Amino acid sequence: MSSSTIQQKQDPKNGSSPGFRFVQGVAQVTGGTVLGITMLTSSIVAGGLVGLATSFRNLPDVRVLRGYVPTETSYIYDVKGKSLASLHGEANREVVKLDKISPTLKRAVIAMEDSHFYMHHGINPNSVGRALLANWERGSVVEGGSTLTMQLVKNLFLSRERRFSRKIAEAVLAIRVEQIFTKDQILEMYLNQIYWGHNNYGIQTAGESYFGKSADKLNLAESAMLAGLIQSPEEYSPFVNLEVAKERQAIVLSRMQKMGWITPAEAEAARNQKLKLGKITSWQTSELPFITEAVVAELNERFGRDTVLKGGMRVQTTIDYNFQRMAEETVTRAHSTLRRRGVRADQVALAAVDPRTHFVKALVGGVNYDKSQFNRAIQSRRQPGSSFKPFVYYTAFATGKYGPGSTVMDTPVSYRDGSGYYSPRNYGGGYSGAMSIRTALTVSANVPAVKIGRAVGLDKVIEVCRTLGIKSPMEPVTSLPLGAIGMTPLEMAGAFATFASNGWHSDPTVIVRVTDSAGNVLLDNTPKPRLVLDPWATASLTSVMQNVITSGTGKAAQIGRPAAGKTGTTSSERDIWFAGYTPQLSTAVWVGNDNYRPIGGGATGGVYVAPIWRSFMLNALKNEPVQYFQPASKFERP
Repeated sequence: MSSSTIQQKQDPKNGSSPGFRFVQGVAQVTGGTVLGITMLTSSIVAGGLVGLATSFRNLPDVRVLRGYVPTETSYIYDVKGKSLASLHGEANREVVKLDKISPTLKRAVIAMEDSHFYMHHGINPNSVGRALLANWERGSVVEGGSTLTMQLVKNLFLSRERRFSRKIAEAVLAIRVEQIFTKDQILEMYLNQIYWGHNNYGIQTAGESYFGKSADKLNLAESAMLAGLIQSPEEYSPFVNLEVAKERQAIVLSRMQKMGWITPAEAEAARNQKLKLGKITSWQTSELPFITEAVVAELNERFGRDTVLKGGMRVQTTIDYNFQRMAEETVTRAHSTLRRRGVRADQVALAAVDPRTHFVKALVGGVNYDKSQFNRAIQSRRQPGSSFKPFVYYTAFATGKYGPGSTVMDTPVSYRDGSGYYSPRNYGGGYSGAMSIRTALTVSANVPAVKIGRAVGLDKVIEVCRTLGIKSPMEPVTSLPLGAIGMTPLEMAGAFATFASNGWHSDPTVIVRVTDSAGNVLLDNTPKPRLVLDPWATASLTSVMQNVITSGTGKAAQIGRPAAGKTGTTSSERDIWFAGYTPQLSTAVWVGNDNYRPIGGGATGGVYVAPIWRSFMLNALKNEPVQYFQPASKFERP
């Protein structure tokens, strides 16, 4: 709202009475004589303060405001734009342009805080004189007399202490600001800067919090109530005392009426209007806390925590709200089923990744976020057991020396490892003699996996894991092929997603795009896949892992379409897994206890976890067409 906008004759389009002029309104309240004196003495006092400015050479340079960007709240959205969470430090703020703020709100604030705003040069001598007299009589600063410009510089540059020297500095800085910026620029900064109560800074978040409206949608009744808050936001808040807030609203409306900025009928209608209050938005919990925690972790790593909390980011995630809710409900139901079956497992975690983009599609870090905020999908490294074996067999296939039909001996063996000997055993005991690698992985024989791992080199297996984005610590110990290391469900899902895409890999992410509040792109995670694995080796591995589901340890994971996967069970029965994929989705599910207590009772990934995976995948793919994996015969063998 410019001075010309305020002075123009108003019409029904902008919602005010005809024949209104700003200067006329001021004259109706102050009287022409006082107004004349005010305007005459304004230049005198202003000139005197400019002279005093030489005594304040250490004051801040107000020219920095040209590049000033107030701290802003960052917002997180799902892939379709649904709001999930807001992130901020002390100040919950969203900056808006002046033309995106309701004209009635601007008038209400000016009427209440500085009716001469478009007429003075930073200070109002009439108000200052009245305040100086009151302060002189009381011997301390008891009355302000501040203009909007003075309030702005106080908020931006000066301390809150009530001293005469600070008030003089405030006036000097206000004059400097008025020499550099237009009135509209000052008003825009003011309305975006000041505190409105309940951790809301700036009119946009205030409007959203108090009335569930953006700043441009506020009507006269709402604007008057908000303008009445400025002097003491918490005390006059309608959330605290609606009766007091209504009294303040009436004062603002009376002021606007006396100035001729609204008619008596408009004032009466606004006083009687029933207001629908919103809710305090500053400390709302996330709609999808497991997701927003993962998003914040990725943002902090890329931009730093301070920027995330104050930079006004707009973050589009890879997550569809309804899809994530479905995943959470699947985990909750599965846990209830496990408990009914007597399975002593307190937690279930799930991670799902799209192999075509490596975008994370779901993250469920536990059974109940309200009871435990630990995000096991990305933070908990648990032993994957036999679900690690595909990394060993891929490494073997990639050498060109082995294929799915290669023979390996399932016979007793011992290896010198560390301080003693390590002798791998199959789950359930016994040995089967000569078998193909396809059979060894299908039935999850342990001894062949250890033998193949030693033959191709455990360092090579670790190198493959690193290529697939697995960052968890690993050592080339003999038991590595049996999953004697810790991994997160997201690492497993992301790595298997690369198998599903025939070796094309991108780093898994929960973020599609990040912009600032002006729309400038800060991060674009458009997939840039690169071929990191041998296509023949990955297709061969997928073929073998399909047998795990069709006729092996993972038969409970059958979903009526081509799928590949692997069960995982640690020898101590502390961790049970199922990880698998289709061409469209890779998912890893873990079940266990946070205190590492054994689940017991012969718990295996094939019996207890594969059905959870199956339930999730059936829901996740119900609207997706059936797709088939490419056969190894399409690719040249290394």
